[in-house]
Amino acid sequence: MEFGKQFRELRTARGLTQETVAEKLGVTGQAVSRWERGETLPDVSLLPEISAYFGVTIDALFALSDDTRMERIQNMIWDVKVFDPAVVETERRFLLEKGMKEPDNPEPYALLADMENHLARQCRERAELAAREAIRRDPYNRHAFGEISDAMGGRASDWYCWSHHREIEFWKAHVAAYPDASRAYLWLLDALIDDQRFDEARAYLSEMAKHEMTFRVPLYEGNIEWFAGSREKAMEIWNGMCETYADEWLVWLSMGDVYARQGAFERAIEMYEKAMEIQKPPRMVDALEAIAQVCERMGDPKRGIEALEREIVILKEEINTTSGETVDSVRREIERLKQL
Repeated sequence: MEFGKQFRELRTARGLTQETVAEKLGVTGQAVSRWERGETLPDVSLLPEISAYFGVTIDALFALSDDTRMERIQNMIWDVKVFDPAVVETERRFLLEKGMKEPDNPEPYALLADMENHLARQCRERAELAAREAIRRDPYNRHAFGEISDAMGGRASDWYCWSHHREIEFWKAHVAAYPDASRAYLWLLDALIDDQRFDEARAYLSEMAKHEMTFRVPLYEGNIEWFAGSREKAMEIWNGMCETYADEWLVWLSMGDVYARQGAFERAIEMYEKAMEIQKPPRMVDALEAIAQVCERMGDPKRGIEALEREIVILKEEINTTSGETVDSVRREIERLKQL
């Protein structure tokens, strides 16, 4: 972290002399000179004043490598619930500049999208709270009905015209241009199934199978049949999937979802537990969160709390995570369930 170089660039970019800066900060010109040569660092108590003087964050005073800075942005997205607007603007500018300098590198824009979506979720949380208050004040307010649906990720507020048309057209064009991008088919299939466009879904699943023959093919074959109304056929397909791909934990996670949709909650929990059992550390905790949701639906929040407490243990012991939004969000969910 090259504080001296960064400090000098900030000073010269503003046309300031060392003496001018020194006088403003209440230090000697010699002290500023030594900072810029990398011989010493300012006292930590001066950092807030320096950052305010130059109009940058304290972190921005310390030059980081691009890789380290991008890692820090990703950690911020994972661990911070509410972003500082000044930090967002600084990192947004960094990512855009890096993306322009490296035209073949998709990561700056992917990370920027991740950050912007995090901000969007913050906005949706605030929108949900506002809509809840509107409905509390007027339980028949149709305007607020639409807004709370949008905020909670439901259908578009004009439910007469609801569909995934724009998303479907995007994914169709994408797989046409990149037919071997097998995972892109999954997003297309989800949208087609949700819109009950089953014949198209079958056709695109056949295309996907040419490039990826994994458990996802029978999983989606079953999904299509299930939502098209052929539920016995769907279960036959999924049972075959379980036999063929018995060592794949995501198979059992998916089967937990299947049984949860049917209201077979104990069977769903059994599948989720098997997903946790066959994973190798560090384990993903999706199944435990699913168990908590199912237990709440069963009217057994205590059992759901136990699942989330196991999640906190795994985050600590297998992922070395004990603080930040990753853990805080689980703790908030535990407190919510305790109130039920």
